[in-house]
Amino acid sequence: MTSASFQRGIAAGILSALVVIGTGPAALAQAQRSTQPSTRSTPAKPATKPDPKAKPSAAAPSTAKTTPAKPAAAAAGAAAAASTAKPARAASPGGSLVTSYGDWEVYMAQNGRSKICYALSRPKDWTPKTVTRDPAYLFVSFRPAENVKNEVAFEFGFTAKENGPAEVSVGNTSYALLAKATNAWLKNPAEEGQAIATMARSGTMTVKTQSARGSNLTDRYSLNGFNKALEHARKECAS
Repeated sequence: MTSASFQRGIAAGILSALVVIGTGPAALAQAQRSTQPSTRSTPAKPATKPDPKAKPSAAAPSTAKTTPAKPAAAAAGAAAAASTAKPARAASPGGSLVTSYGDWEVYMAQNGRSKICYALSRPKDWTPKTVTRDPAYLFVSFRPAENVKNEVAFEFGFTAKENGPAEVSVGNTSYALLAKATNAWLKNPAEEGQAIATMARSGTMTVKTQSARGSNLTDRYSLNGFNKALEHARKECAS
């Protein structure tokens, strides 16, 4: 594993941990370095999608109930059991909702001078709906303290099959994913710039993977509002 890949992976549990304890990223980063040197990073799971008419405000940490039958979701700090009709409600991040654009939201977490900013969206559709799972998310993150920008990451809401098939399709291009537990990133980080550019020109993104139990799952994301949300997140971490 290269130094750059390791550095990008330090935060794999940092923002997820923010969900559980609402602590700043700097303190969590120190703990993460000694306990979980994962391959990439994943932002915290945000609160349930807010009322679009409501004013943005800091989200309070949640202690939502986890389902004993989903150890992976519990470990990642996922909140309630998912229904077969729609994803369950997720816990709140240790940051704040800044604003929203179309089907995308912008979040920011800060501890001292360290910031983590990300644009986030939830699936508009997923199959099969009979599979019990926790909420799924798509993130594009900025962590200026680590010189990380445009990092594309996914939270599946279930444990993916180790070394199983996983890919994301946007426009006419497909990208292989590196799945670890409930999270995934582009297998080749060098493709992130291309993926972002393709997302900016496309209307939807489709993620296909296989769970540890052998179920094939597909999530479809809307890219409506992506460009504005990404630019806003970038500016939040540039100031």
